[in-house]
Amino acid sequence: QVQLVESGGGLVQAGGSLRLSCAASGGTFSGYTMGWFRQAPGKEREFVALIRWNGDSTYYANSVKGRFTISRDNAKNTVYLQMNSLRPEDTAVYYCNADARSSKLLLQGGDYWGQGTQVTVSS
Repeated sequence: QVQLVESGGGLVQAGGSLRLSCAASGGTFSGYTMGWFRQAPGKEREFVALIRWNGDSTYYANSVKGRFTISRDNAKNTVYLQMNSLRPEDTAVYYCNADARSSKLLLQGGDYWGQGTQVTVSS
């Protein structure tokens, strides 16, 4: 069983930056594809980004491509989401996600979820 704990959310002005972290425990971190999803009020949860187990492949939603960067440190069992040029529409609860299968994570979300961290971008 994998436990995921996010941190780094907060309030930021439009154009600003935040870095989210997700610490994993209870499993073999390097064996999992890691991802980030987000859910804004009144909207469905949506995929943001993923990174494969060895960091050699990443994939982003079109809405964040060029502004967000996902990375991971397998020695620290941690995945990061660097968010730059933030916009009010990026306001959401951001969730860390893990699964052994990249395709499953991308299409429907993986088996393991964190509790979420709030990101609020003011205009």
